[in-house]
Amino acid sequence: MADVVVNHIVKTYNNGEVKALDDVSFEVGKGELFGLIGADGAGKTSLFRILTTLLLPDSGNATVNGFDIVSDYKAIRKNVGYMPGKFSLYQDLSVEENLNFFATVFHTSVSENYDLVKDIYVQLEPFKKRRAGKLSGGMKQKLALCCALIHRPTVLFLDEPTTGVDVVSRKEFWEMLKGLKRQGITILVSTPYMDEATLCERIALIQNGKILSINHLEAIIRQFPDRLFSVRADNMGKLLNALRSHIKIKSCFSFGECHHIAFQNDDANEECELMDYLEKEGFQNVEIKRIEPSIEDCFINLMR
Repeated sequence: MADVVVNHIVKTYNNGEVKALDDVSFEVGKGELFGLIGADGAGKTSLFRILTTLLLPDSGNATVNGFDIVSDYKAIRKNVGYMPGKFSLYQDLSVEENLNFFATVFHTSVSENYDLVKDIYVQLEPFKKRRAGKLSGGMKQKLALCCALIHRPTVLFLDEPTTGVDVVSRKEFWEMLKGLKRQGITILVSTPYMDEATLCERIALIQNGKILSINHLEAIIRQFPDRLFSVRADNMGKLLNALRSHIKIKSCFSFGECHHIAFQNDDANEECELMDYLEKEGFQNVEIKRIEPSIEDCFINLMR
């Protein structure tokens, strides 16, 4: 049974000039860790605000825990947790005061649901008297997660929770999410970081308000249509231009220390011919090797 069902949601801004969500549909199963992957401006925040009843869609419908996002908004607010992308807790209140406040809002107490947040809160406890505004980025993140969980929600929405946080805190945060999933909480998390896609059970790739693909990570990668190669040489900037202008190359994108290319034709001789061409063009230390596509390669290909 699906905990979240989204049917043909459309959302526009500026009197219809900007289409933030364009016919978005998907389902998230009970207890699933579902990732919404896309760059800034892709529509992730608009979708989460609609599903948490903070925005109304222009058209389409959705349910959370079987409750309609428009007619049953009060029931949804009682049963979901929401952690927005921007830190939105009371910065002048202490860690302890923020947590008690949010527990009171939901007619519960910290002690009643302490078992759910214990593994997270123990890291905050030494700083429980510190004002929230004085916490580090990683600690703010943990406090916001505790406040989103304190009423024991059945569905948790996390909007870019690791943006701007150091690598260690990002890793810790995802370990926390795995623990929450084991407790049966359905988790929807949005992120611009492609590497975090590997930590989700299923992902939806979104760009310009459209869902490009929804599937397990491995399935999306298997759907990549071409043989992929990485190419390196001494002058990488000049190499990029040479590759993109070559008539037999279908696509070429820069990936850190190498360029990823796909050929127009699936011909084994293309690799050797490209090597000869680049050496004749004066490139030194040319290296061409076959590679497996990453989720970034798949995302770029779907955008094309």
